[in-house]
This record gives sequence, structure tokens and C-alpha cells, in this order.
Amino acid sequence: MALSPPANLPWLQRPLDEALGQLRGHATLVHGPSGVGQFEFALLLAQAWLCEAPRNHRACGECTGCRLLQSRTHPDFCLLIPEALREALGWGAEGEARDSEAKSKAKPSRELKVEAVREAIGWAQQTSSRGRGKVIVIHPAQAMNVISANALLKTLEEPPAGVRLVLSTADPELLLPTLRSRCQRWTLQLPPEAESLAWLRERGVARPEVLLAAAGGRPLDAAALAADGASAEAWLGLPQAVKRADARPLAGWPVPRAVDALQKLCHDAMVIAVGGTPRFFPAESLPPGADLGMLNAWSKTLVRAARHDEHPWNAALLAEALVIEGARCWPVAAPAPGARRFATLNSR
Repeated sequence: MALSPPANLPWLQRPLDEALGQLRGHATLVHGPSGVGQFEFALLLAQAWLCEAPRNHRACGECTGCRLLQSRTHPDFCLLIPEALREALGWGAEGEARDSEAKSKAKPSRELKVEAVREAIGWAQQTSSRGRGKVIVIHPAQAMNVISANALLKTLEEPPAGVRLVLSTADPELLLPTLRSRCQRWTLQLPPEAESLAWLRERGVARPEVLLAAAGGRPLDAAALAADGASAEAWLGLPQAVKRADARPLAGWPVPRAVDALQKLCHDAMVIAVGGTPRFFPAESLPPGADLGMLNAWSKTLVRAARHDEHPWNAALLAEALVIEGARCWPVAAPAPGARRFATLNSR
């Protein structure tokens, strides 16, 4: 992952320059909507602080320090992310010792456990190897459980000299108040739509305006949606397919992605039912006439499914069951009396 310059995420350019000119504390909390690059922003901050030949606060991208960080071997950089997110964040375990066979069979944790936090604290107390201080990045910060978060408090209050911490999250309210109060906040905003669309087009995303709307304006989420096999055509056809109880547009989608898509469809159908403007689907793609009470019941089912999306479901059967329940939200119109008599006569 190349970290400098941030041309791969152009909307981070201005906030990065502003942050590097204004951040003075030892602990920074980077937050904002998911899918705008909090993690990448935290890495860019770390590289700038560890750069050995900075240019106007920005990392040069060429010095030994920058190259070490880009190759993920910088001795003064520590990254804490859950095992389950390493592959998704593009921060694999190359160069690390292989786990034992028994451990490799264990399900990757989505939490940052206290052992990892304590190890990072011990590492921070050691002398800097290259003389530019040390940086710890924790993402997502809410992955720390209560024990892990409490273990970090002492370091946030009295950090070793030259140590800076960056915590990143999409929702700072999920963190302990004691953690939030000890950090200088930096908020990232949704990038302009035109900038997001241009970035998605550069990556070969067809009809990016559809997937950007599907992702709520979050460009990284839109790119992930495309990477998971969702095309603009499939997204636009999903509402009518659900009305027909047809789950085929969701075939091959990961369970969390399929459930999320159905939740967004349910949300927009409820908005349409009360005369509002949909957010994730074009209004013309949404079938009218949905029953609000049935939509409410379907929404509760989808929330339950989302809570257990890591369960080893049969993805195809789960998607079919959720789509069938969704189809019931659009009652089939009763045939006219003459049509009913004709069908009865033909059945004799």
C-alpha cells in the first residue's frame, strides 16, 4: 500500500495538510463517516510524523523512514487492527511468523484484545530506533473491549516522550468517554460527489453514480460494493426482483453485503411509503404499494440477521428466506371477479 502522496484518495489531501499544521497533541482521534478513509488518513499522519525529510509537514515518500513504513517494516511504527480486518484493509501478515496449525484454524478475532494493547504499550516505552519518535495507530478504535481500552488510558494520560497515538473510528460515541476526552479530535467529511465519481471511474467502476448512491455517498464503500460483485444493473434491478421473491441478484454476495443491501431497500421502501425521498435507490426503481406494517416487520428481521452475519449461514438459503419475506411487503393485487371465475372454470 503506497502511502505518499495521498493521490489514491484525493479528498484526503486538504484535511491532511490542515491536520499536519494544527495537530499538536500526543493523541489524535480521527473520525467521520465510514468509507471515506479514516484508516488511510491515520497511516498518512504516521508516515508524515516519521518522515526523515519532511516537506512542509508532508512526508517526502522517498527517505528511508518513508520506505520502511511503506514496506511495513518501520521499527518505530506499531499498528493495532483486529485479525479479521487485516486482509480487508490490505494489511496482510506477510513477513510475520506463521501461527501454529491449531491457531490457524481458529476464527480471526474482530476485537483488539488486552494482550495486544499491553504489548504495544511496552513497545512504546522503548527508545526510538530512528530518532523521529514512535507512532501507534489503532483501527477501528471501538474494536478495543473495555479491558483493552482501560489498559490504554494510562498511556493516553502520560505517554512516553516522543510517542504519538492515532485512534480512528467511524463513530466516536462507541468509545469510552475517558478515551475520547484524552484525544484531540479530527473530523473527516464526505468528499464532494464529483471527486468521488471521478475516483471510482478511474478504478473502472461502471455507472459509479449508482453505486455511490448505494453506498450513501461513501466512495470506499462504493468501491467495496463493486469488488463484491455488485453491478449498477444488479442494484437497480434488486427492488423489482425482491417484489417477485427472486433472490438471484444476490447470488454470490457475502452475507453481510446481501443483508446490508436488503436493509437499504427496506429503508427506501419505507421512505416511499410515507411520501419521502429515497436515499440508496432511484425512486423510479422502487415498486410502489408496499405495506408499511409489513416493511416494519421485515426491517426487524433484517436487523436480527445483521447482528448474526458472521454465523456460518448457507448464504443462498438465507438470502432466499429474507427476499421471500420482503416480497410479502408488496401484496399481490386480487384478480377481478371475472378473472377469478375464468380461472375457476379452467381448473375444472
